[in-house]
Amino acid sequence: MPNAPESSLVGEEYEVEVGPVAHGGHCIARTAEGRVLFVRHTLPGERVVARVTEGEAGSRFLRADAVRILDASKDRIEAPCRFAGPGRCGGCDWQHAKPGAQRRLKADVITEQLQRLAGLTPQEAGWDGTVVPAEGDKLPAGEVPQWRTRVQYAIDPGGRVGLRRHRSHEVEPIDHCMIAAQGVTELGIEKRQWPGMATVEAIAATGSQDRQVVLTPRPGARLPLVELDRPVSVLRVSEKDGSVHRVHGRPFVRERADDRTHRVGNGGFWQVHPKAADTLVRAVMQGLLPRKGDTALDLYCGAGLFAGALADRVGEKGAVLGIESGKRAVEDARHNLADFPRVRIEQGKVESVLPRTGITEVDLVVLDPPRAGAGKQTVHHLAGLGPRRIAYVACDPAALARDLAYFADAGYRVRTLRAFDLFPMTHHVECVAILEPVREGS
Repeated sequence: MPNAPESSLVGEEYEVEVGPVAHGGHCIARTAEGRVLFVRHTLPGERVVARVTEGEAGSRFLRADAVRILDASKDRIEAPCRFAGPGRCGGCDWQHAKPGAQRRLKADVITEQLQRLAGLTPQEAGWDGTVVPAEGDKLPAGEVPQWRTRVQYAIDPGGRVGLRRHRSHEVEPIDHCMIAAQGVTELGIEKRQWPGMATVEAIAATGSQDRQVVLTPRPGARLPLVELDRPVSVLRVSEKDGSVHRVHGRPFVRERADDRTHRVGNGGFWQVHPKAADTLVRAVMQGLLPRKGDTALDLYCGAGLFAGALADRVGEKGAVLGIESGKRAVEDARHNLADFPRVRIEQGKVESVLPRTGITEVDLVVLDPPRAGAGKQTVHHLAGLGPRRIAYVACDPAALARDLAYFADAGYRVRTLRAFDLFPMTHHVECVAILEPVREGS
């Protein structure tokens, strides 16, 4: 006989002392009975009333929102965004925390993940323990950087613009996103109705005036006539297979980084913060110190940002191989790097393509994997190529720490680690780790 369904605890309230921050934009608390709560909209050290949003009597942990603050942290401020808060927009995690406190929370998460998953202290990882704001983002409490150059708006069944609520498909209607870059806001998407659309993504390129809107219609809906406040190209996502097609205007935007222009087509991946691409290229190149004549790999290379930076620095006698799974991204990378005959771009999954290349040794490696990380197989293959240095760009500290443990098993140690706050108001953080082989006796 099947087990009876567990009884839901959603809506139950607990008065709790809030403990440390955890990975994912929440803090950990325990009820008087010892039940673990993951609580959003709170800060370490606070005393709050937490209302359960997910979980049942038999759950390992419950998710909850702090709905009343009984004893506030000194790092708490009133959320600048009127759409933030329990049950509201899920786009930001730390609107209620001072900017400096947000960066300290992210540093605490990185520290915890490094220790738990890689067995490393900050000192052993060559990290000073700080999360550095991007240029221009160090603002007073209550002011919000307008950094998000790509915003995917959710559209409710009535055609109203909004953003998703936390861990939900429900739409929170909004008329302004505070973290949206000026180039996104000036399109005026939030001021219009979008009947028949499921999502409207706005892209404002960095270093050019290119603006793009990517429309995803609901099943059977017709595209609206797009008339916005600035010139814009329009793409649509196919209902059949999710492919992206041009409606009018260019099918790409031009992004500027490392003194080069990069074509990024069909709403493809590019760093969202306008300072991110240059910040990360600088950190990677400072860590790798490429030499003329070096051979290098750029894995998960996207539109070729790091491959181009490497090609520029290894010179005509060097060579760079990029590997990327996305077909359109590969086309863009080949276009962007056409003036570098020493660069080759291969399409496919890294774990499949890399062994087929026949490469047995390499001087330098850059890898910028998706959120899940590179994984044990790829890490061990890379270590077997004996690179002098490896630059690992990570958008998820847990995946980074897991892969650093694999690298340690394969004979590579972290030389330096740097952390950048390229996603203010959210729990996300970008890291750049530089690895090198463990030498005998070190």
